[in-house]
Amino acid sequence: MKEDFTFDSRLGIYIPDLRADWNQYSKANQEAILYHWERIRGSIPDRIADLEHEINHKQAQLSDENDFPRSCQLNTEISELASIINDLWLWYRADQRVSGKVHQ
Repeated sequence: MKEDFTFDSRLGIYIPDLRADWNQYSKANQEAILYHWERIRGSIPDRIADLEHEINHKQAQLSDENDFPRSCQLNTEISELASIINDLWLWYRADQRVSGKVHQ
């Protein structure tokens, strides 16, 4: 079952990596995958909060930064963190499609 998930180092979480069509999994495997996903999914808001904390720290640094190249670097880092947060929210909402398949 763990082979059905791959660690995404950018997002900092395991994401589903299903190697077969959902309907090819047995009901028991579907339920195990969903259970594992729900545990991962439940950790996403905490991961987002950590990233928001990093953004706030970088924004505080940016407000005091006088070096233009360093300001650009901080802005780039803030943008990347915001992009990660956006992707995490997408994964957080992705369960609705998957869990609906199991209950059909």
